[in-house]
Amino acid sequence: MLTVDGIEVGPLEVASTRRARGRGLLGRDGVAGALWLPGVRSVHTVGMRFALDVAWVDRSGRVLRTRRMAPRRASAWVPRAVGVLEAEAGAFARWGLAEGSAVAGPGGTARRGSPPTRRSVGR
Repeated sequence: MLTVDGIEVGPLEVASTRRARGRGLLGRDGVAGALWLPGVRSVHTVGMRFALDVAWVDRSGRVLRTRRMAPRRASAWVPRAVGVLEAEAGAFARWGLAEGSAVAGPGGTARRGSPPTRRSVGR
């Protein structure tokens, strides 16, 4: 489950393998909740069927930057990011997710490539 500023907002998938990170949301018509891409600092939407909301997250679970990306676009590299959250366009507005928000998910810590846990947020 993904939490934003301590509030559960939806399911969270984790792209835990290199192949899964490379594929991301390609080939899908949508996503319920969000996809966490650990170790990723830039993304593209080439071949995507829908626009995305993208958030770059630091090791403490704080959102560094957000961007809405239409299909056939590429993002800049965000050096302090330890991973990226992707969701359908409009999801971040519904969830109240913005730059500076604290995000958390199940298991691990952002330093190890997993979504930040509630415990790691704000360190």
